[in-house]
Amino acid sequence: MQTLRASKLGLNPSLLSPAILDVLTTLTDAGFDAYIVGGGVRDLLLGLHPKDFDAVTNATPSQIKSVFGKRCRIIGRRFELAHVYSGRDMIEVATFRAPPNRPNTTASGMVTRDNVWGTIQQDFVRRDFTINSLYYQPMKGQVLDFCHAIDDIHARVIRFLGQPALRFEEDPVRLLRILRFAAKLQFQIDPDILAVLKPSLAERLLEVSPHRLYDESQKMFSGGYLARLLPLMIEHHAWPMLFADIPAKMTAFIQRAADNTDSRIASGKSINPAFFYAVLLWQPFMQRVQQLEQSGLPTHDAWTQAGVDVLRRQQRHTAIPRYAEMFIRETWELQPRLIQPKARQIPSLVTLPRFRAAFDFLYLREQIGDPLVAGMGQWWHDYQEMSTDQREMAIRSLNRQQLRQHRQAASQPNAVAPAIWSESIDSDPLAVMTEAMSTDLESRSARRRRVRREKAQALQREGKSATQPDRAVQTATDVDVRLDTSTETESGSSDDKTMPVAAPRRAARGGRQEATLPRRRRRPRDLSTVFMGPY
Repeated sequence: MQTLRASKLGLNPSLLSPAILDVLTTLTDAGFDAYIVGGGVRDLLLGLHPKDFDAVTNATPSQIKSVFGKRCRIIGRRFELAHVYSGRDMIEVATFRAPPNRPNTTASGMVTRDNVWGTIQQDFVRRDFTINSLYYQPMKGQVLDFCHAIDDIHARVIRFLGQPALRFEEDPVRLLRILRFAAKLQFQIDPDILAVLKPSLAERLLEVSPHRLYDESQKMFSGGYLARLLPLMIEHHAWPMLFADIPAKMTAFIQRAADNTDSRIASGKSINPAFFYAVLLWQPFMQRVQQLEQSGLPTHDAWTQAGVDVLRRQQRHTAIPRYAEMFIRETWELQPRLIQPKARQIPSLVTLPRFRAAFDFLYLREQIGDPLVAGMGQWWHDYQEMSTDQREMAIRSLNRQQLRQHRQAASQPNAVAPAIWSESIDSDPLAVMTEAMSTDLESRSARRRRVRREKAQALQREGKSATQPDRAVQTATDVDVRLDTSTETESGSSDDKTMPVAAPRRAARGGRQEATLPRRRRRPRDLSTVFMGPY
C-alpha cells in the first residue's frame, strides 16, 4: 500500500459536492473512518465531472443508522448498504467487507450473499477493478493506493483484481461494467480479460435478475457514450443476452438514434431511456405487425397486439417497468396517425403527452430514408414552428393533397402514393402552402354545385322543360335556384308565394315521400315591444 498526497494528484476538496463532505465529516466526528471510493475518485483524477460519490466506512449499517437517524435508510439483501440523504442529494455508504466465512454462491459460482464486515485491507481485495480501488480522505488530504491503481489510470487500462474468470463467476454483470468503462473512458481492456470474453461467459448473464439487467441497460443508454458502447456489446457477445429478438448489428436507425442520444446528453438535455428501447424493438415490432395482419387481424388491433407481444418477450431479459412499456407502445401506435393525420385531429395531436416522443421517432425514420414516412416528419417539424394562421393554412393544404392522392389511388389502384410533403428542409413552408391554395381556390361543395348547374343547363338546351327537370337533377337544381334567389328574396323584391318549393325527397325509412312545404321568409322583429322583465 502507498499513501499519496491528494494535492499532488490534483485533488481538491472544492471539487467535491457538499453532500459527500457532510457525510464524511459526520462519520469522522462520530469516531469512524470514512473515505470516498470508486468511480468518483477515478473521474476526478481524469479531469471528469463525477456523476455521484460513494462513501465507505468501518461503521456497520446499524451504526450508520444511529449516527444519521431519519436521514438514513438501509437497503439491500445481497449487499447491505445505507442510503444517507443530505438535502436533495443521496450518498450511498457501504461498510468494509471481508471474504465470507462460508461460500454463499449458486451452482455456477455467483455470489448471492456478502455481508461479512472487515477491515479496509480486506475491503480492497473485494474490489473488482484496479481503477476503482482508490480511497480518498479529503479532510486528511490522503489517497490510499493498494495495487498501483494510479499507474493503470495513467496507462488507461482496465484490469481485474484477481483472476478474471473467477471474478466473472462471482458477478456476471461485471462483463457489462467492463464494456461501459471501456466506452466511457476509452480505456483498453487488459489482454487477460479479453482471453476469457467468450460466448459461454456471456451466457452467465441469463442467471442475473431481469430487474438488475434493466438497471444496467438504463446506465448504458443514459451515459452519453452509447454509440461507442453498442459495437462493443456486439463484439463481446453481450447483445444477444440483453436483446434476444433484435439482430446483433448496427442498423442505420439504431446508429442515428444512438448519435442523437449522445448529443442530447452532451448538450445538457434530458432523455428518456425508454425511447431507445422503442428504437431497438422497432424492427421486431413491425415484423410482428405484418404477421398479425396476414393472419386476418385488423390493422389497428394488429399494432396494439404486436406491441404487447414484443414487449412481453423482451421482459424475459430486461424487466421493463409498466410506465416505460406504456411510453414505448404509445410512441409506436402514434406513428400511423402522424403519417396519415385527419385534418380535424391535427391540433389535438400536438397536445398529446407522447406527441414529442412520437414526432422525434418519426423524424428519425425520415432521416434514414424510411419510405413509409412520406415526408411527414419535415411537415410536423415545420408545423410546430408556425403561427396560428400559418397552421390553419398548412392543414388546408395538407387536406387537399391527401384528397388528390386518394383520388389518384382510386383511379390507379396499383400506383404507389407520392409523398404528402416532399419539400426540402430549406424551402419556405408558408410559400409552398400559399401556392397550393392559389391553384385550388374552389371548394369541393362549390365545384359540385357548378357541375350540377352545368348539367341542368345542358338538359335545357336539349329541349327539356326548365320547370320540370329530370329526376336525377331535380334536387340539385332546386338547391341552386334557392341559393341564387336567396339574396333577392331577403331584400324584399319577392314575396313568400314566389319562393321556390323544395323538391320531394325520400324519407329515411319506408321509402315514402314527405309533403313539401314552402320556405318561409324571416322578418325582423321589433324588440321595442318585447318585455325583458325587471332588472
